[in-house]
This record gives sequence, structure tokens and C-alpha cells, in this order.
Amino acid sequence: MKEEVTRISVRVQPNARRNEVLGFREGVLYLKIAAPPVEGKANRELVNYLADIMDIAKSRINVEKGTAGKNKLVGISGLSRERITEIMENTDSAGKQ
Repeated sequence: MKEEVTRISVRVQPNARRNEVLGFREGVLYLKIAAPPVEGKANRELVNYLADIMDIAKSRINVEKGTAGKNKLVGISGLSRERITEIMENTDSAGKQ
């Protein structure tokens, strides 16, 4: 049976001093990512950071749209939108729950 994929809109600020969850605003998750937007580095760091925060495998996260921009559509398998929102709202700026 194929796992359900939850899609969330993400706005990324690359080249930040550190990775940081800024929270949801109007249904969009805002994040700072400590990697440059060059050769997919920021996208890879985004996937790594989300996987770490959500305690899931990186293979369960996919940047579906917006690989070359700040606005992205990210697919996450096996977690509901409610669970993703709960995790992000309970994550401090350092990425700890």
C-alpha cells in the first residue's frame, strides 16, 4: 500500500546563519536554511533539516515544485498535515522539539 503524501507550501530564505523554523503564516511554512542556493545545496539542506526535525527518512521528503526558487511545494510521505503543523509549531528556532 502506498503511503499518503502531504504537500505543504514552503518559503525558504537561503544563506542564513543557521537553519531555523520561522513558523506558518497563511498556510505557508517559513524556514531559514544555512546553505547557498547554488547547485541544489539549499534544497538538499532543506530536505535534511525537515527530515531531522520530523524524525523521518530523507527519502520521505521531496521538493516537488520550486527547486530553483524560494517558494516550494514539498511532499512528505506518512505524516498528516496536522502532525506536520504540530511538529513545526513545537520546534524552537534551533530545531529542537
